[in-house]
Amino acid sequence: MLKRMLNPAALVLSAAMMLVVFALAVAAQQPAVSAEKAKTPDAAHYGSAASTPATKATTAVAAAPKVGEAAPDFRLPYATQEKIFMKPEEQMSLSGQRGKNVILAFYPADWSGGCTAEVCTFRDTFIEMSKLNATVLGISGDYVFSHQEWAKHHNLQFPLLSDHDHRVAKMYDSYMDGVGFNKRTIYLIDKDGVVRYVNLAFKASDKKDYDALRAELEKLK
Repeated sequence: MLKRMLNPAALVLSAAMMLVVFALAVAAQQPAVSAEKAKTPDAAHYGSAASTPATKATTAVAAAPKVGEAAPDFRLPYATQEKIFMKPEEQMSLSGQRGKNVILAFYPADWSGGCTAEVCTFRDTFIEMSKLNATVLGISGDYVFSHQEWAKHHNLQFPLLSDHDHRVAKMYDSYMDGVGFNKRTIYLIDKDGVVRYVNLAFKASDKKDYDALRAELEKLK
């Protein structure tokens, strides 16, 4: 019997069984780990998208001023062929044009084909419009530096206003929200600051649109 108890193989097997029993006993004493904590780090510490609901900024779109209504006033930096006017005291206001008939020409961008056709048409008829006590104010989101170079290149006789954040275009419902550019629109404002004609779908290459504008301008003589 003593020989059987001292059998090396039996001793090894007995020791292994004792180790297994000991490991199971130690594991049973460990506190349970929360499955929720084991999944991810503390969401409150790192910031959770779910805990901060997304907010969507909304911008109210102004209704276009209608014929017979007072044109909304504004003040913007501008450029001519000769000079750039950026200081607040130099900027152009619509109210500062009282006594003249004003053609507000909102357009998408300097140097583009359609816009070039439009401003060159106004350039070529500028003397005729001047005889009708009218001036043109071109308005886009381009910077005044681009405006000046474009005015030089095409020998434009009228100022180009820089509405870089499109604030004024939005006031006149002349901004394409999903695109980031002005619409091509025309407003005719009389010498008292009243809207006399509106074309919210002006076409740069359509003679009929220019003729319609001129016909309305003739009525203001």
